[in-house]
Amino acid sequence: MLYGKEHVQRYQETDGAEGHDWQGTTVLLLTTTGRKSGQERTTPLIYRPDGDAYVVVASNGGDRDHPLWYKNLLENPEVGVQVKGDRFRARARTADQAEKTRLWPTMAATWPDYDEYQTKTDRDIPVVILDRLS
Repeated sequence: MLYGKEHVQRYQETDGAEGHDWQGTTVLLLTTTGRKSGQERTTPLIYRPDGDAYVVVASNGGDRDHPLWYKNLLENPEVGVQVKGDRFRARARTADQAEKTRLWPTMAATWPDYDEYQTKTDRDIPVVILDRLS
């Protein structure tokens, strides 16, 4: 099973032929700029398309703190995205409450653990929308 750095490397090397389909769901690669280091960091994330955008969840497994990639995109919302062989720049934004209400059931159906993660934390787990830049 691919995970972490190995997942990112195999996904990039194979244009997602290895790593896009993962444990019954689909994964994209999100590249953020480190808010402290200034270095690019790439994270494999479960996603679903929503029109022309892509949606990911900043669950951090239900931890009380946001994942680092989410903190990074709050500082610099211009990100890199790879979906299979399609690589592009996007602007990341946190879904507003109406968008989250609409998108959460789709994401939880994609990865049922999201509902469990939300019960483990007082943190409101953000849903993030990745809008492709032209």
